[in-house]
Amino acid sequence: MAVQAESRAGWRLAASSASLIGRWRRRKRPMGPSCRSSAGAMWSAGRGRAAGPAFVGLLLTLLVPGSGAAKTGAGLVTCGSVLKLFNTQHRVRLHSHDIKYGSGSGQQSVTGVEASDDANSYWRIRGGSEGGCSRGSPVRCGQAVRLTHVLTGKNLHTHHFPSPLSNNQEVSAFGEDGEGDDLDLWTVRCSGQHWEREAAVRFQHVGTSVFLSVTGEQYGSPIRGQHEVHGMSSANTHNTWKAMEGIFIKPSVDPSAGHDEL
Repeated sequence: MAVQAESRAGWRLAASSASLIGRWRRRKRPMGPSCRSSAGAMWSAGRGRAAGPAFVGLLLTLLVPGSGAAKTGAGLVTCGSVLKLFNTQHRVRLHSHDIKYGSGSGQQSVTGVEASDDANSYWRIRGGSEGGCSRGSPVRCGQAVRLTHVLTGKNLHTHHFPSPLSNNQEVSAFGEDGEGDDLDLWTVRCSGQHWEREAAVRFQHVGTSVFLSVTGEQYGSPIRGQHEVHGMSSANTHNTWKAMEGIFIKPSVDPSAGHDEL
């Protein structure tokens, strides 16, 4: 119960910071057409979510150029970290927003965007089960995790619906306040013992075995230019990802000590 409470508190903290980053950037320069403009048959707009109070220290960590916690460097990805995921083949970041698919599941859409400064591209690393990923512990290769979208609180999810453009397996964002179901679980596939921030990794869905992928298809209005994200049955160059911008929680244990469990 304590672990679950800490998880929710951490999500709200991250959501507040990412929300403020988005508002700060919108004040600083004009934005393009809103994703919440009237949508065609493929899309439906969701309701906005209110962010909680800001934590200034965390916000500054993300905004200050050159901050050690805000850039990718040598080290490990740890549980509780908030980060952006970069597809190495198509050079887009994993993204979601309060726009629902107009076909398939009708759940919140997940896409890939080229912009590096979009607050809607932050995801939080959480455990696959209660107590399974304590804050600051390095994520092991072969470990099941949940990826929670910071601004909407929904988990990266897939299921047996066709994706809108490529007819691969639809990937969506599902749940409320980080609480979803067993189809939110993804296994981190990497070489070695732990997920390294400089290394390319894959995310294989526990329930259906597909890999989180991008193959280049792009949407039209209202999210013109964003790439379709979907599940593919084979491991290939379309499904390799790297950790990019974010807040990386310092490891709470010595990763060199290690153990064999997955």
